[in-house]
Amino acid sequence: MPNQIQNKQKSLEYYRLSDWLPTNKREAKVRGWESLDVILFSGDAYIDHPAFGPAVVGRILESMGLKVAIVPQPNVKDNLQDFTKLGKPNLFFAVTSGSMDSMVSNYTANKRLRDNDAYTPGGDKGFRPDYATTVYTKILKEKFPHVPVIIGGIEASLRRVTHYDYWSDTLKPSILEESGADMLVYGMGEQAIRELVTLLLKGVPFDSLKTIKQTAFMLPDYDKIPKNKNWEDVRIHSHEDCLADKKTFASNFKIIETESNKVKGRRIFQKVGDRLLTINPPFPTMTEKEMDASFDLPFIRLPHPRYKNRGPIPAFEMIKFSINIHRGCFGGCSFCTISAHQGKFIASRSQESILKEVDRVTKMPGFKGYLSDVGGPSANMYKMKGKIQEICDRCTSPSCISPVICHNLDTSHQAMTDLYKAIDAHPDVKKSFVGSGIRYDMLVPEFNKKADPKDLQNYTEEVLKNHVSGRLKVAPEHTSDPVLKLMRKPSFKYFHIFKKQFDSINQKFKLNLQLIPYFISSHPASELEDMANLACETKDMGFKLEQVQGFTPTPMTVATVIYYSGYHPYTLKKVYTPRTKKERDEQHRFFFWYKKDHQAWIRKTLKRVNRLDLLQRLLMK
Repeated sequence: MPNQIQNKQKSLEYYRLSDWLPTNKREAKVRGWESLDVILFSGDAYIDHPAFGPAVVGRILESMGLKVAIVPQPNVKDNLQDFTKLGKPNLFFAVTSGSMDSMVSNYTANKRLRDNDAYTPGGDKGFRPDYATTVYTKILKEKFPHVPVIIGGIEASLRRVTHYDYWSDTLKPSILEESGADMLVYGMGEQAIRELVTLLLKGVPFDSLKTIKQTAFMLPDYDKIPKNKNWEDVRIHSHEDCLADKKTFASNFKIIETESNKVKGRRIFQKVGDRLLTINPPFPTMTEKEMDASFDLPFIRLPHPRYKNRGPIPAFEMIKFSINIHRGCFGGCSFCTISAHQGKFIASRSQESILKEVDRVTKMPGFKGYLSDVGGPSANMYKMKGKIQEICDRCTSPSCISPVICHNLDTSHQAMTDLYKAIDAHPDVKKSFVGSGIRYDMLVPEFNKKADPKDLQNYTEEVLKNHVSGRLKVAPEHTSDPVLKLMRKPSFKYFHIFKKQFDSINQKFKLNLQLIPYFISSHPASELEDMANLACETKDMGFKLEQVQGFTPTPMTVATVIYYSGYHPYTLKKVYTPRTKKERDEQHRFFFWYKKDHQAWIRKTLKRVNRLDLLQRLLMK
């Protein structure tokens, strides 16, 4: 970290250009570099911040002594000079679509082009191509056919095996097959990148790197499969078999998800044409020391100066004064990709590392004393893990809290309560907020039966009194128990209990806070009447819903497998799913029962299905 960071009033211009990783040849020469070891291509603008994967990978490579550059949002519509301007790297190209799957970034749940891109200056759209990882990789392989290309990030990670692509409505093979990349790093890639580079620097040829954990690659089927006496292997149905039969495709997913969430997963093989997709097992969950090492790298925490006159980057503005305290999520929600990418087991930072980052944030330009978020994928999982590791070592469940909270899971919230208080003790912090979603179910003693109720009460009171900016966001997601069971979410009755707790604390301390629940429509198993009942239940609780969304099928989730195949991958039983635009629009309408232009349709629909009881509750009270 440059010495200038000590100046609280510093501006962007106070930094040297060389404090960022270079983005072009001129910036590389400022560092005295005539050639580069690794060139990283990203679909995001370059923000040198630990919340953005390309910056993390770049800083790790730099910490290992490599000369690395980032080419952010290369132009794919001109003469492709962005792909050749830095020349050929000594080791490899690295490619990522950015912090989001490019199709999620570019399109809404209704497959309409989004009006903006949060990872582009000014929110401008059109700077990230569809299927960005594949597009970038194909260009690089055409320009530099003999240079290895490694792909990573969420798009590559979640498309590493045969997957359903909602936007083209097709079943696609591994992104390795489509892109022509030489290797894929899935999940959070720090450990794999470190091992890979260490071996390359020792002189091991790239083509020999076949037993690095958390990597995937294609082998000619006749090739000798690399041996590792510590690994067990499993074969799943071929891509061609999946194309031929949807039920076969669904059956694959149980193995893929199970192996991804085990402490010691098996190596997965899948035949794709005349080649063999090989997915090596994941690394163990990162230790506290490893997490600290990633977050303690010398990030500037600001966008590159090249964007100075192009407007703010929305994604950065949202998180620039926030702190990520852990990774991973043991919820295992069937519609969510977090555990598929970050893992089921929680990787937490030390309080010391977090407080060090808090101190850096307080010295950033524009900081006025408020931390916008202290959290993670789910805000209240920091430091949580199994009480007896041997039990976790044998576990094959995709969720630690569904259908019930595991008896071996330590759900103490004390570490978070202590952390929040330590952060607020910083002289330059006026208030720290918990903006990430909180798992409210873990705060309900009737659901979290093994927890100390006093610990849960203390945490809830601490959050509501000191860390909420007027609104607390939670995600019950639905009210129907069958739908919630498929979602791997608890019964809605526990949300009722939590709301009573919330109202009690709100009244006790005269806080005047709002509780904002999130819901999803058109999820697999959700019938039209389920959505009508959702509208009734939430109306009875005093809610006019705002934070709502339609289910978007994204690769590597149970819900997406069901959406495409019609079968639950664990039971292979048929599951109803709203698929047509008409079905999805109708389900979504019930969220907004209070709008006059929806009420005639609601009356007609509920009369048609003979649910006058729901009509009475919804519109006639």
